Amino acid sequence: MEKPPASDLRAREHRLGQMVRARLPHGLAEFVLFVLKQGWAALFGGAMLAAILLSKALWRPEWPIARYDALVAWAVLLQAAFLYFRLESWREVRVILLFHLTGTAMEIFKVHAGSWAYPEPGVLKIWGVPLFSGFMYASVGSFQARVIRSFDMRFTPYPPYWLSVALGVAIYANFFTHHFLPDLRWLLMAATVAVFWRTRIWFTIGRAYWMWLPLAALFSAFFLWIAENVGTRTGTWVYAGTSEAAWASLSKMGSWYLLLYVSFITVTLVYREALGAPPPEAISADTSQGK
Repeated sequence: MEKPPASDLRAREHRLGQMVRARLPHGLAEFVLFVLKQGWAALFGGAMLAAILLSKALWRPEWPIARYDALVAWAVLLQAAFLYFRLESWREVRVILLFHLTGTAMEIFKVHAGSWAYPEPGVLKIWGVPLFSGFMYASVGSFQARVIRSFDMRFTPYPPYWLSVALGVAIYANFFTHHFLPDLRWLLMAATVAVFWRTRIWFTIGRAYWMWLPLAALFSAFFLWIAENVGTRTGTWVYAGTSEAAWASLSKMGSWYLLLYVSFITVTLVYREALGAPPPEAISADTSQGK
């Protein structure tokens, strides 16, 4: 199968935009395209969640390959497909891989600290952590990279880059140190608001819109908390002191809120040009319908 050129993918998006705008009022069309573009950006994570749900429903213990190992194989094939079909670029995959590795390191630590566990057997596990877990973190990085590109996002005004990196490092470190030292998550949440207080995320559909960055992070954390419950309700991972029937605590939404900043700051390593760039000017519908 021949790789589709990136220009073909953009042309298909353009045609979809034309079709939606031709059939719906402007405001509703903008909303529908926003939802479709968000869903398209979340394709990797959605495919992983679908695999978790489907494998839970179908898998049998007597099958020759464990469910966890099948999820690893699926994740690797999915990532290869994203590269082959140019849904992600190599430069994006490099930083997504970095978040994958930092996520896996945290998983290993948390499992050994007793925060949660992966109860099913599998060959492709490292110190009790199945390798597909890193791809769940990678799906967050994939979403952020794809959504920045799809919406032509600008983050402005942006704080000094060194300050955002220092905040990301402090957040990541706290996921480890709070087991031994006072938990600074509330202080770090306040720091995210203080550091990004003035930062707006500008994005383009038919025209330019903006959202306050910490509010966007909160909304994203809510949807990640829902995705978290897919994992817990299927027993794919189990938090200490809970059962499969239990919903993940709302405190996990706070954890995802903080972790989103770590992922975002990692992704900005390849999207530095979007930081502090001037807001996009309103553009005419005939040039933006597929954006």
